[in-house]
Amino acid sequence: MARAWRCAGLRWAAGGPVLSWAGGRRSALARGKRVAFAVAEGGVRTCVGARGHACPVRAGVPGRSTGARCEECARLDRGHSVAADTAADDPRPYRVYLAWFGPGLVKVGITADERGTARLLEQGAVCFSWLGRGPLMAARRTEELLRAALGVPDRVPYARKRAVRAALPASEAERAAEIAGLHARAVALGGWPETLTPEPFRPVDHAGVFGIEGERRGPAAVAEVAELVAGGAVGGELVAAAGPDLHLATERGVVVLDTRLMTGWELVSAGGEPCAVPLRELGRAAAGVQDGLF
Repeated sequence: MARAWRCAGLRWAAGGPVLSWAGGRRSALARGKRVAFAVAEGGVRTCVGARGHACPVRAGVPGRSTGARCEECARLDRGHSVAADTAADDPRPYRVYLAWFGPGLVKVGITADERGTARLLEQGAVCFSWLGRGPLMAARRTEELLRAALGVPDRVPYARKRAVRAALPASEAERAAEIAGLHARAVALGGWPETLTPEPFRPVDHAGVFGIEGERRGPAAVAEVAELVAGGAVGGELVAAAGPDLHLATERGVVVLDTRLMTGWELVSAGGEPCAVPLRELGRAAAGVQDGLF
């Protein structure tokens, strides 16, 4: 019987995207690598638990959920969260940033200074610049100030990020132009907390890292995986990766797999099976001992 693996999510390391598995194993994902797996017949997706603890009732969760948590575990997971403003006593320094995902898609956010650019890679930010550095609550107040004064949101739905990836400006300068203007307006505002140190505009571009720039850009995605299902399979060559998304060249064209849909399932290795899971079309505009799943 094939060994089953439980995905613990995708992380970005210095060398690129890495899939983590329950038990500590990791799978580096280089472009050109074949990614292929299947969900066992009769499989059920179960809650991944909260804050390192298993769900006590192994509750079932919907296939389309990107959180893969039951209601109770989701509540517990947010019980000590910077995003939910419940970790105000965090002593670490934080940084405020402006992130750009495509024309008209900009957000303001904060991340722990020690994480470096990891948060931006995980979100699929094509270009970003730091705005300032300081204590958590100063960073949070600055984030709120910019949201109110500049009308910049703190969230951009992943569906909108995917929709614009195929039509990004060709040059780094063009991709940085929108946040350059917002950065200038932001530093000109009054009311910044005194404990937050402003940072100069220095754009960082991830298009090359993601594989969506110039000659490295593969064909545009035609669809995205809507959900995994029991008995379903996904297989294709990795042509690009951005945030949690893997762009896979399949027999049905390039399909985007949000790796958050993999968590909670028991997955097994697959060979040449076709991509047999529910898909959503994207807009045209926009043998022996098994050492690993793939």
